Amino acid sequence: MKATILDGHVLNPGDLSWKGFRKYGDVAIYDRTAEEDVIPRALGSEVIITNKVTFSRERMEKLPGLRYIGITATGYNIVDVKAAHELGITVTNVPEYSTEGVAESVFAHILRFTHRVSEHSAIVKNGGWKESGDFSFTAYPLIEIYGKRMGIIGMGHIGMRTGEIAKAFGMDVAYASRSPKPKAIEMGFRPLPLEELLSTSDFISLHLPLTDETRNIMSREHIALMKPTAFLINTARGALVDEKALAEAIEEGRIAGAGVDVLNEEPPRHGSPLLAVEECCITPHIAWAAKETRARLMQKAEENLAAFLSGNPINVVS
Repeated sequence: MKATILDGHVLNPGDLSWKGFRKYGDVAIYDRTAEEDVIPRALGSEVIITNKVTFSRERMEKLPGLRYIGITATGYNIVDVKAAHELGITVTNVPEYSTEGVAESVFAHILRFTHRVSEHSAIVKNGGWKESGDFSFTAYPLIEIYGKRMGIIGMGHIGMRTGEIAKAFGMDVAYASRSPKPKAIEMGFRPLPLEELLSTSDFISLHLPLTDETRNIMSREHIALMKPTAFLINTARGALVDEKALAEAIEEGRIAGAGVDVLNEEPPRHGSPLLAVEECCITPHIAWAAKETRARLMQKAEENLAAFLSGNPINVVS
């Protein structure tokens, strides 16, 4: 078997091992692959492993030996799945690997805004505490999250785990979902219509896939429903949010702030309205990037390949 890994650096920047893939045959590994190099590098491969390199029908038709595309992510919009099936190419993804890491990242953003640890540390090191003369010195308002409402939009695995952590903090957990969620009800989470969730929550966390229906779900109109003291957290997909509307709402004081791990364009080569907003904390799509999370992803991607080669594929995208 000849396999090509086209953008391996994001999954394994050097702290993991590719040996689990190499045992199946001849594997070529590239850290990154430019658009013009995809076909030359992939030509002759039966197996392609990709994270963000896209595969259209046209591209797949230029690779006659291709039998399998393993996506090292949960989202699979980088591949024309319908065309792949018509061409006899199996496509797999890796669901649920990032649940813990992403849910933890939600609270990294929340606690950043509520307790201002890094800001206060910087002030202390610059002499601000010493100059204050007080045994306890605060430069920003501090907020307890106990008793606050966490509004979760999208109650899949990550949304559920986010709710569990919020409950452990003593928060009131509400959620909006298009389908019944018996486990969420059992956990004591409150189902609400989207508009009520937006208008009553202190923190709103997005946990939705990007589809035609969810694109810009945090529109100007929906952002306008939020409380002026509320924060928006987005660790899902950048295009769920109207970035211009969000930037304006924060700058005009209509909401308190936002923590985002994702943007419409990644990296933001052409800029983003959010980059200049002080009360918007932006991390570079790292909620999934802890070593433990990536190791789990790599193991599951290896298992997907092994299952395919054995004739019993798993996690097939349909």
